[in-house]
Amino acid sequence: MATTNTSPDQRAVDSALALPITPKRMGRFNRWDTPWLNRKLLTGAAIVGAILLIGIFGRLFWDTDLAFTASSPLNLPPPGFVNSRGQEGTWAHPLGTENSGRDMLALMIVGAPNSFMVGVVAATVGMTVGVILGFSAGFIGGRLDDFIRLISDVTITIPTLMVLIVIQALLPVIELSTMALLIAAFAWPSPTRLIRSQVLTMRESGYVQMAKLSGTSTFSIMFKEILPNLLPYLAASFIGNATGAILAAVGLETLGLGPQRVPTLGGTIYFAISGAALLRNMWWWWALPTLLLALMFIGLLLINLGLDEVANPRLRQASR
Repeated sequence: MATTNTSPDQRAVDSALALPITPKRMGRFNRWDTPWLNRKLLTGAAIVGAILLIGIFGRLFWDTDLAFTASSPLNLPPPGFVNSRGQEGTWAHPLGTENSGRDMLALMIVGAPNSFMVGVVAATVGMTVGVILGFSAGFIGGRLDDFIRLISDVTITIPTLMVLIVIQALLPVIELSTMALLIAAFAWPSPTRLIRSQVLTMRESGYVQMAKLSGTSTFSIMFKEILPNLLPYLAASFIGNATGAILAAVGLETLGLGPQRVPTLGGTIYFAISGAALLRNMWWWWALPTLLLALMFIGLLLINLGLDEVANPRLRQASR
């Protein structure tokens, strides 16, 4: 009988091929069929959702009027800590009080939704304008495309924060809605450019060309054929815009250019800076709103990364 001599490397390859192929172990959530349910997206949504739920339902369990009235003892630390005057914190004010006697827990409950609302309103307005202009530029093209690209390129080069600082400093009274609309005025170029580039790619695809040949109207092609495929990109762009808007609002509020009548997280940090909280060792005055903002930004970042994986299958495969 003839025998064949095989090298050790060849035998290793043959034995590997003979083994049953098992799928790569994936995380618990990545086993689900839908790409919308991934770890980053769910974790980020849980963080942001928890903050918003505390802001919405916290009013049912805590007196939020303490965020507006200075009726509590001044500069009380949280329970278990002692301030510079030897006063120990009490559970009547579990997060302490600030320089004017306002309760920090009430400030967090009221301030978090207000800060988040600025980002949502600004992102909604910016995305609405971006969708309209991006679709028009990408699908219609021609001179309209040239004009929209020109104004978006000019707007995106403007130093937004400097312009907002000047405008806010000139306004006698600043409201949350006013701040949100001012930020939204500079929030539309980025989604416009994103949507335009995606529409330019999709309008040359086979299903769009078939829809044109079948006599489908332009409106139906835009909103029934192209728009559903843009939803992951729109969602990621919306979260990115909301994050940028919240960051811009917090920056203005920290400089003292935010609304004075309504508590916000950035406004609380501004009053802590004005009251020399760091020098007076009143860490709870500035650390708590800073920590809450950090958690909010981490949650939004995770949502954005999760939505990027939904929109980009390569990222989704790499994360498994």
